[in-house]
Amino acid sequence: MTWAEPGQAWTSGRWTLELRGDELADISLDGTVVLRSVRLVLRDRDWGTVDLGVERREVASSALTLHVGGGGIEGTVAVHADGDRLEVVADVRADDEIETNRLGLAVLHPPTVAGAELAVTHADGAVERTRFPRTISPHQPAFDIAGLAWEHRGLAVSMTLEGDVFEMEDQRNWTDASFKTYSRPLELPFPYRLAAGTRVRQTVSLRAAGRAGLAAATEDEIVLQPAGVVPAIGIGAATAPGPAPAPTPIGSFVHVELDLASPAWRAALDRATASGLPLDVRFVRASAPGLFEAARALRGVRVRTVGAFAGDGPEKHVSDATTVAALREALREEGLDLPVVGGARTHFTELNRRHGLLPDDLDGVGFAVTPLFHSRATAQLVESLGILPLIARQAVELSRGVPVHVGPVTLRPHVDAVATTPEPVPSEPDLRDGYGPALLDATDPRQSAPELAAWTIASLAALTTPGIASVAFFEEWGPRGIRSSSGEPYPVAEALGVLAGLAGAPVEVGSSADSRVWVMTVTTPGGRVTLAANLDGTAREVRVRTDRIIVPAGGWLLRE
Repeated sequence: MTWAEPGQAWTSGRWTLELRGDELADISLDGTVVLRSVRLVLRDRDWGTVDLGVERREVASSALTLHVGGGGIEGTVAVHADGDRLEVVADVRADDEIETNRLGLAVLHPPTVAGAELAVTHADGAVERTRFPRTISPHQPAFDIAGLAWEHRGLAVSMTLEGDVFEMEDQRNWTDASFKTYSRPLELPFPYRLAAGTRVRQTVSLRAAGRAGLAAATEDEIVLQPAGVVPAIGIGAATAPGPAPAPTPIGSFVHVELDLASPAWRAALDRATASGLPLDVRFVRASAPGLFEAARALRGVRVRTVGAFAGDGPEKHVSDATTVAALREALREEGLDLPVVGGARTHFTELNRRHGLLPDDLDGVGFAVTPLFHSRATAQLVESLGILPLIARQAVELSRGVPVHVGPVTLRPHVDAVATTPEPVPSEPDLRDGYGPALLDATDPRQSAPELAAWTIASLAALTTPGIASVAFFEEWGPRGIRSSSGEPYPVAEALGVLAGLAGAPVEVGSSADSRVWVMTVTTPGGRVTLAANLDGTAREVRVRTDRIIVPAGGWLLRE
């Protein structure tokens, strides 16, 4: 997989969309995006996305048909356009008996509809008046959906859904730039089985009446705003199979998760100390007896912060009061006076939904960032940049005045937060097989891409706001690292080295209107330093105060 994923445009009358594999992206009327995407989605029992291949396409002036297959299903996704109406019909069949958590059409609404009035038609015909949420909604903003109607940039948009009962979630929780309308309702049991020969047919009918107003000016003038100071930079501990290359520390700390149910957790702790940097330690599957042994292992170790997650039960990825109290007791027993932090081991989602479980005496709050949770498309990764500032500000509000620590930031999930099967652990007490993410499908080929350096600078700029104390990125080395397993640096290592050198300095941050170009201006003892990153596919010229800066496509630059 390369960074660039060129799509294919399809136009029919007033409608246009872009084909990105099996996704119908940026569905637009007269150039105005009405829907971010419509896609047929198949999820496995652990909510993993099953890739559906497009076996062939049939393209006509008013119709488009994708013949899709994979994961035990085959069929078609057809698009028909007529005037101000567009219809998407999915018609698929199970070849064999399959087990799934979801099979059906998912509709993504652009984040620009936040705050817009929304009429929800329920299955019984009743209409409920509400709004797309402005702040990131912890729970579903709409249930029992048979139809939706809203206004967007002068267009009166309506949509009907057939073939199942739908509901909506705020995908900004996962850094996605969308609200998602999907079926099957989450209150129904999952996984469920589809017998061989079962047919699933769903229809999304869209109508957009009127004429869209003029879009906002697209001039690339970037307005900088004070954003506090550059957060401290950390790197995740390497989880790849050993042996480890010689350490080359970057940043001010190493973030390490230690699964106390794993026989290799002590070896993982020993490896994490090799850089000589202080550790952010997070104990996972931490019971009270295990925490006493874990606290004993921290004696003599340079520890910056420590936290714990129970690892089982409905709140297993959130640091509940009982687990935090057990950690504090274990630390006291060993005479260790360390900052104790809590929060969510996984996405902002869990922090947003369950922050009420956190005890009041925490010394910090944290959560992880995983932009490729719902989709592995590069567009998903780039679009997350516009959502990260919302998440950062909302996390600071939820933290109630204590520092917020973001991390680890990884492309794919470092833990499967919604798996219905236990987390895998190595069978041996050493690291010959690696641990944690090394045992999952967590490696992404874009880890070594030059563009990831630009994305990392942009993501730190997007996350930087008063109250964000630190951000931990990726791993020290290995397939998910900033260096290869042999120690050769990937392009992202240079970018992180620059960011780490600016930590703690006052900073101003701004972005282009489309959130593809980000600029940080940092005040250092030696003068002002400007960092600019461009995630667009073409070079961009931006104006920052009185300066004009040309940032290369998928690249970054430093001005001192």
